[in-house]
Amino acid sequence: MAAPSQLSIRRRIAVAGVVQGVGFRPYIYRLATDRSLAGTILNTSAGVTIEVEGASLAVHDFITRLPSEAPPLAHITSVTVENVPFRGDREFQIVASRGGEQARVLISPDVAVCDDCLRELFDPADCRYRYPFINCTNCGPRYTIVRDIPYDRPLTSMAAFPMCPACQREYEDPRNRRFHAQPNACWDCGPQVQLWNDEGRAFHIDDPIAAAATWLQEGGIVAIKGLGGFHLAVDATNAEAVERLRARKRRVEKPFAVMVPSPAAARRFCDIDDLSLQALTSVQRPIVLLPRCNDEGEIAASVAPRNRYLGLFLPYTPIHHLLFDAGKFSALVMTSANLSEEPIAIENHEAVRRLHGIADCFLVHNRDILIRKDDSVVRAGNGRLRQMRRSRGYVPMPIFLHKKIPRILAVGGELKNTICLTRGSEAFLSQHIGDLENFESHAFFEETVNHMRRVLELDPEFLACDLHPDYFSTRWAQQQSLPRVEVQHHHAHIASCMAENHLDKRVIGLALDGTGYGTDGHIWGGEVLLADYSRFERAAHLDYVALSGGEAAIREPWRIAVSYLWKHFGRELFSLDLPFLKQLDCTKLDLVTQMLAKRVNSPLSCGCGRLFDGVAALLGVRSEVNYEGQAAIELEMAMDRVDDDGSYPFAQRIENGVTILSTRPLFQAIVDDLGESVPPAVISRRFHNGLVAALASVAHDLRDRTAINEVCLSGGCFQNDYLLRRMEGTLAAAGFEVFTHSQVPAGDGGLSLGQALIAAAQLSGPSS
Repeated sequence: MAAPSQLSIRRRIAVAGVVQGVGFRPYIYRLATDRSLAGTILNTSAGVTIEVEGASLAVHDFITRLPSEAPPLAHITSVTVENVPFRGDREFQIVASRGGEQARVLISPDVAVCDDCLRELFDPADCRYRYPFINCTNCGPRYTIVRDIPYDRPLTSMAAFPMCPACQREYEDPRNRRFHAQPNACWDCGPQVQLWNDEGRAFHIDDPIAAAATWLQEGGIVAIKGLGGFHLAVDATNAEAVERLRARKRRVEKPFAVMVPSPAAARRFCDIDDLSLQALTSVQRPIVLLPRCNDEGEIAASVAPRNRYLGLFLPYTPIHHLLFDAGKFSALVMTSANLSEEPIAIENHEAVRRLHGIADCFLVHNRDILIRKDDSVVRAGNGRLRQMRRSRGYVPMPIFLHKKIPRILAVGGELKNTICLTRGSEAFLSQHIGDLENFESHAFFEETVNHMRRVLELDPEFLACDLHPDYFSTRWAQQQSLPRVEVQHHHAHIASCMAENHLDKRVIGLALDGTGYGTDGHIWGGEVLLADYSRFERAAHLDYVALSGGEAAIREPWRIAVSYLWKHFGRELFSLDLPFLKQLDCTKLDLVTQMLAKRVNSPLSCGCGRLFDGVAALLGVRSEVNYEGQAAIELEMAMDRVDDDGSYPFAQRIENGVTILSTRPLFQAIVDDLGESVPPAVISRRFHNGLVAALASVAHDLRDRTAINEVCLSGGCFQNDYLLRRMEGTLAAAGFEVFTHSQVPAGDGGLSLGQALIAAAQLSGPSS
């Protein structure tokens, strides 16, 4: 290195974000040495600190290129540069981390195998030819193999596989793509695959993956161990195999996800826009909900019955790629390996025990999965990618907040549960945990809490939970010793939308879903709130209706339709000339109307999701459901290719200063149109349009009264693509600034984020 001169400078660069275990240090090493720069790089509690010195032009080029050419798994949240004295270092060095310095570094999510590794996988001259666990610093397992931090091999499930000399040399070479790649392995030293029968005994065969492919070709059901758990796989073009999987898994109609070998294959089945293609081919490899082509191709209709969308995703592990190569499949069903409503299986013998009688054989390996993680689900909507289920590929990347808040553990709701841990200006949402309805899901919830606290080294100071006294997550929070904030469900929805959009002001919040415990003890879900983080005012809501049979009404939407007809027509409903009523069992109809008349087991609800259910049943779209949200989804699907701009009316009245949106005119209009034999597709469209118009009218009134122009849209109903686009477009056209979800789900999967922000605001005292 030349002596200091006017052209020689030294800079200290602090980089925060996901910069550990993603090839960042060797990247910096190459970036510096290629420019003949000297200095050091050191892991710190927030990321890395780089000191670099040499010719000023080279140093400035280094700083300019640093964020723009970073490895694909790196996520840089900030870069700060300061001048420091020139030292005259002779080389660039990667300095060993100091004890305790890695606690704040972010762990990368698990991501798809990269193109470089894929080329090696199918190169007969490569030492890792067809090795099912090929990876490098740019790809492969991360979070699901981490037992503790720092993220070093001894604290991962790769600790059981000491590296061979060749892998060790790669691991220690800063110029190698596998420098400090903790899962690095090869045929000689790494994990191996086996094919087991349905009793858990291994077949003695040379190529377990090829044998599994043959089993699938012959119509079998194969359990396949992936990154975050097992999949159950069948040939998606084999209708008989798909039906057999449905029967064994007890999944009557809920759509299955489908893995296809390439984007070209995906285009055979679905229309794919640029945003969806970007998601489909991203390193996260989520399931992408895509509209079917007119010609569905070979995929069995039973894969996604009565749904114009398919959930497609691409192979993301080497095993997936080898399986498609061996079987030449056009599409495979790849669904979570569990019975309905149970967590995904992750351990080999656990899978055999839990999936006995479902899977015909098991493609397993001996690298342990340390945390369960389902596939993520996304959909492109109105120009943005929307998270439907945020899990593998995205977790544990934090949501970055607009300010620092206390250390809070928020435990979410009952359905589509996630938890959230906050640290400074970072909010870490867990992977999708699911519905907390059984012992297995309760155990998964606690397992997730403990794992996240450990790998984030984060001891919360406070807890946040839902108001509902009977939610498992609420009861769990009540049993802990930490101070607790109980948060109203729909307030949490709006706060979640505010948080990811970095809002810190009072907004108009439209929170639309099926169920949430209200402060009046009734079931809320059609809410218009005036809210900031510290408090909310219920400004308007849909009118209440009694749900005959309570929980039974959610499973049997015909009950909700009867409840609305009874509310608005009373005993006159028996004289209505409706196909819906003619198809009902007279005894059941009489029993339900008696329950409603006497208010027996008929709780009050204003849930927007329940309104969708009732309309769907009245139209003959869906009278009973087999999965949550099915009636509303099929009501949305019923609008397919309908061009009608009509809308049904709602009435408004004021009660105790709160606007009530009455559904009486809506149901009168629907009954009239049914009497005129208007197609259900047109009625569905007019219903959607009318709901948007009614809510937009309320927003206008609130803006006139409060001068608030910002509107947040949240709640599971906004996973309805048409409703979201129509609502956002109508409000934007009226001059509102509209905020929606993209980083976290609009549904209950985003609740925990909102709970954490509300708890932080309430703990800091009332806002000014």
